Amino acid sequence: MRAFVSFSVLALIVVGLALSLSHVPFGKDRMQVANYYLDHGVADTGATNLVTAVVLNYRALDTLGEVTVLFIASLGLGVFLSWPKKKEGTQEEGKRELPEASLIVRRGSQFLFPLIILFGGYIFLHGHLTPGGGFQGGSVIASAFLLMFLGNNAYRLRHTPLTVTESLAGITFVVVGLIGLGVGGYFLNNFLPKGSMFSLFSAGVIPILYSAIGLKVGAELSGIVANMFESRSER
Repeated sequence: MRAFVSFSVLALIVVGLALSLSHVPFGKDRMQVANYYLDHGVADTGATNLVTAVVLNYRALDTLGEVTVLFIASLGLGVFLSWPKKKEGTQEEGKRELPEASLIVRRGSQFLFPLIILFGGYIFLHGHLTPGGGFQGGSVIASAFLLMFLGNNAYRLRHTPLTVTESLAGITFVVVGLIGLGVGGYFLNNFLPKGSMFSLFSAGVIPILYSAIGLKVGAELSGIVANMFESRSER
């Protein structure tokens, strides 16, 4: 039975690849979509970063799906780490003390923490102008909290602010998409003025969406880091 299931899955993969390759254009037609992005991306979206134009305009709905996948992964890990563990022996025997960080690491993490947070915010606020964006900025913000955990074993995050930030960011993304649906006729329509090229206040709704993604990703990854360190310290 297992061999039959494996063969069936393999056959489906082969058939899917064959059907996909049969519709792949060759020659000049293969570059038609890419050339359209290069020729019309800035005019259509107002974003000088064409990667941002694709991610948050032409296929912004896919980006919403990616953020949802990250949320589900964060939620699953949180549930897994908070699952009651079977204790063996006394509580003192099961608990493992983590080594204390050096003075340089402790003071360095405290000094760098606000700077890293500021840098992460800069990345997603300027994602429509320079390389970077919401996922990158959120990851940088999460690295600041990771540094704090590495520098201080007693450091703990309050999960309620993280949950509120994550929820508000997700709601903002969806609300902006619904406004675009009502104004422009389709979800996540870039309905705001495009502004001047290379200006911070440009590219319509893209900076708003990137800010929401940056805060959401930062909160989710910070929550994952907090759950992992807190779970480890309780063992």
